[in-house]
Amino acid sequence: MRQAAALPAAAAAEPLSAADEAMLDALQRAAFDYFVQHTNQENGLVADTSRPGSHASIAVVGFALSACPVGIERGWIARADALRRCLATLRFFELSDQSGRPDSTGCHGFYFHFLHMDSGTRAWRCEVSLIDTALLLAGMLTAAAYFTADTPDEIELRALADTLYRRVDWRWAQRQDAAVVHGWKPESGFLNYGWEGYSEAILLYALGLGSPTHPLTAASFCAWTDTYQWENLYGIDFLFAGPLFIHQFSHAWIDFRGIRDRFMREKHCDYFENSRRATYVQREYAIRNPRGFVGYAEDCWGLSAGEGPSTPRQRVAGRRQPFYGYAARGVPYGPDDGTLCGPAVLASLVFAPEIVLPAVRRMFTRGAVPNGRVVRTSGFNDTVRSNTPSDARGARGWISEGHFGLDQGMIVLMVENFRSGLLWRLLRGSVPLRAGLHRASFRGGWLADRLTEGKQ
Repeated sequence: MRQAAALPAAAAAEPLSAADEAMLDALQRAAFDYFVQHTNQENGLVADTSRPGSHASIAVVGFALSACPVGIERGWIARADALRRCLATLRFFELSDQSGRPDSTGCHGFYFHFLHMDSGTRAWRCEVSLIDTALLLAGMLTAAAYFTADTPDEIELRALADTLYRRVDWRWAQRQDAAVVHGWKPESGFLNYGWEGYSEAILLYALGLGSPTHPLTAASFCAWTDTYQWENLYGIDFLFAGPLFIHQFSHAWIDFRGIRDRFMREKHCDYFENSRRATYVQREYAIRNPRGFVGYAEDCWGLSAGEGPSTPRQRVAGRRQPFYGYAARGVPYGPDDGTLCGPAVLASLVFAPEIVLPAVRRMFTRGAVPNGRVVRTSGFNDTVRSNTPSDARGARGWISEGHFGLDQGMIVLMVENFRSGLLWRLLRGSVPLRAGLHRASFRGGWLADRLTEGKQ
């Protein structure tokens, strides 16, 4: 039996080699290009996936807005072009139908999860989604924090972002017992479940608590954190969540280093350190590989939400293994069908580069896949073999087709936070975000710094 994992103390990242810099730049630029290629420039809506006929995802729009400052700073897009794209997006949402009808765009300041790319109206009878609206608002606030020039267009953008944020009625979606629901449908009302257990909803709560117009009550955050589950896995103490994306999404915008809420003060930890520990738990699970999948190793790991093979059961390690298609895979309790998520590993770079870089290098070169496609696609699985030869060694494992906007957004933002901390710096100056974090009992670190007067 393998002994408990040894978790090294956090240390400053080693300087990157020229080859690593080139690899990260290529991956980040390719991910940024997703938003250039899959955006309706008339209304700023962005396709959920690169597959033909995809509807727009409001969460992906939030990532696209946040990626624009990165593209400008890296020289991948002109400031004027990025500003035009962001303005088109905010103007669309400002004028969108908020009646809540089945063919509208949203209600109470929130928006339906998926929208038709052309009309911007509800698609697939989907729900008004709180978390996806929060991701969209995070993008709007990021754009407002970046475009600070005293020009008519940039002034308009900041005013639109403020208007759209202020009109969200967070109380509408808060139950009497202080829990916040997941969403609402015009046909049936509020969904029957709320947020329980640690999740990406920490961004939602921060934005909801910071609202100057219709904020969540302070009790809502405590009601949520009371459902947290602190565990010890492989000798590592951490706030449990199985899929990697949960430990990443809110970190794309919020710098949790050194700031703690009531829960983390009691644990003598913070959410950034917790994500570092979760990253090590993921690698340790792959090393132990309890279900005997092909390919799992110390430099090949990463279970998260993403696409997987939808194939008949196959015999793996003496059992008939099912495959789940798109699923939120996690460790150690599953589901796990042998599918690993390359983008989620790359998005962990900021937390533990010492173990992430070796894994990304392997995925980047795995099977002679050009341009690191396996890192950018939603999932790959070496247990399920395809009939397409990848090199002289024979058939390659299953690789998802196309790209998902959420994956590409996380690559752009999290790699940039690792390289320069740009998104974190921008959002530290966001008045509503700081207010929300304070109301959620966060203290210390950069939150103790005085905010420059007039910051967005």
